[in-house]
Amino acid sequence: MESRLDRLEAVQAMLLGIGQISTGCTDIAEFVGAVHRALGRIMYAANFYVALSDRDEGTVRFVYYVDERDAAPDPEEKLRLASPEQSPTAWVILNRRNMVMTADESARHQVDGHAWGRGTRAEQWMGCPLLDHQHQALGAIVLQSYSPAHTYSDEDQALFSLIANHVSNALQGMQSVDRLERAVQERTALLAHEVAERRRAEAVQHALYEIANLSASAVDAEMLSSNLHNIISELIVAENFLIALYHPETREFSIPYFVDQKHAEAPVKRFAYGVGMSSYVLDSKQACLHDAASYARLVAERSMGQPLGSVEIASWMGAPMLVHDQPYGVIIVQSYDPAIVYTEADLDLLAFMASHVAVAIARMQADHAVRVAKERLEQQNSALNAALTALRDAQTELVRQEKLASLGRLVAGVAHEINTPLGICVTATSHLVQELKLTREELAAGEMTEDSLAQFFDIVDQSLRIMTTNTQRAAALVRSFKQVAVDQSSDDIRSFNMKAYLAEVLLSLQPRLKGRPVKVEVDCPDDVVLESFPGAVSQIVTNLVMNSLVHGYTREQGGVIKIEVRLDGGQVWFDYRDDGAGMDQETLGKLFDPFFTTRRAQGGSGLGAHIVYNLVTGPLGGSVKVDSAPGEGLHYRLRFPQSRK
Repeated sequence: MESRLDRLEAVQAMLLGIGQISTGCTDIAEFVGAVHRALGRIMYAANFYVALSDRDEGTVRFVYYVDERDAAPDPEEKLRLASPEQSPTAWVILNRRNMVMTADESARHQVDGHAWGRGTRAEQWMGCPLLDHQHQALGAIVLQSYSPAHTYSDEDQALFSLIANHVSNALQGMQSVDRLERAVQERTALLAHEVAERRRAEAVQHALYEIANLSASAVDAEMLSSNLHNIISELIVAENFLIALYHPETREFSIPYFVDQKHAEAPVKRFAYGVGMSSYVLDSKQACLHDAASYARLVAERSMGQPLGSVEIASWMGAPMLVHDQPYGVIIVQSYDPAIVYTEADLDLLAFMASHVAVAIARMQADHAVRVAKERLEQQNSALNAALTALRDAQTELVRQEKLASLGRLVAGVAHEINTPLGICVTATSHLVQELKLTREELAAGEMTEDSLAQFFDIVDQSLRIMTTNTQRAAALVRSFKQVAVDQSSDDIRSFNMKAYLAEVLLSLQPRLKGRPVKVEVDCPDDVVLESFPGAVSQIVTNLVMNSLVHGYTREQGGVIKIEVRLDGGQVWFDYRDDGAGMDQETLGKLFDPFFTTRRAQGGSGLGAHIVYNLVTGPLGGSVKVDSAPGEGLHYRLRFPQSRK
């Protein structure tokens, strides 16, 4: 009787110890190890393990495993959970019931001649499920003995089942804390990744802005090449860089700029078309990326004709400089270092830059042709016409650049706007983590009260509502900007609801409207559906709103912009009006002229209204009229077909 009483006291002490250990321990393996040591003081526990299951994944993980004969599995490895017929551990987990079996019973339970479970067969095996408050299985706790001298009585089995219940309660709390900590860590890592991606995007945006300025101001080929090399080097490793210009009149290449780690000077200054990788890229009319193996194959197959310079290339990429399929040359970047290998993203960036350089070169050549034509107008009339055609091509490209610049400003505005809700989420998350730490410390110290627990729940509820609201706000901004940005960069026809699309465009313009006392009102029926160019519509609305904000109102001036859409016999009536400053008839007559602006000193390009006119009369196939008077704002009347198919 005295021995039995001592054992009951030991069991009671162990159960109290489990509760105390769980409140101050955050590592599950450490906690189970403490349970194992305590268990060994009341019964035979030389062979003991705990397996935790994941119902969603259908996996099991042996977080703690001590055995006299079998090696312990990796506690971090997730194994597929077997069927009850294949494993006694799986039987306990899936049936959520205790099981005790002898070696003979285990031997009789075979499937297709295979033993029941893995590992050495035990003389006696005893397992209990670990269940949560909803009676769902968290895993299993197992004791086994390989010696007939050590078996488990009915009392041992009852005690083990009781201990399993206490371990289940403790593990459920620890797993909840563990999941919360992992969620916080994953969210922190995601935010860090987003910040890195945003910084990368800002660097690319800055580089493209510099290239746009370069294409508008460069007057010297050597200065253009050197500045371009510096810009590209800020984004990718470009220690070996070459620009080859194509001369169609002689079908030759010249090399105005050359930087290489192995050669102080270019192997040749001028060479015929058909030789080297420059000819290979210009023939394909698309950017090319090669590693050491594919480059070596080109050399062996003589696909590039006679190679120029070193052929010991680790990575190579080249992009043609084209304007409307007219070749101007090639940009090449290469690496001799196997550690520096270019990617498709690097290639896309180089190709985009090459197109901008081609525009700059086209503009320089066009300007030169215009000067020559003016000096020899009587004798070289045909040359003047060719130069004017090239100039118009350059002007068209500048209009395209203005559209891209508008999209870039939209990117900057949306990125700035998203910073606010994301910053709030980061702050709320940090606050929640701190409150969790304080609550855990209070719980470990035994100072937790009902009021402090209720206060903690209120903080959790408030923080989650703040994070939900702000993430939804950021998601809405990204969703609207994504659709508008895709449409503005695409010339495809698609079906879209006019009212919903106007709402997306205006949402993407919200960063520009923010802080301005100007309201935008839209009157459009819900059922107006167009088969047309959404990119043209978004560009038109963007330009009209931005023109109103820049030219129609001062920074502090309030006003109302009204957009009204109606259908009339397959025609869309699109009316846009603001109540801003307006303009006189002389200025109104020049409104759609390219490069005409009354705010050039404030950064106006003079292309906003010109682009609107071209989009309405071009892709949309309609017409545009405008009325205005000083102090009475502007009224645009756009008419275009509902369907362009």
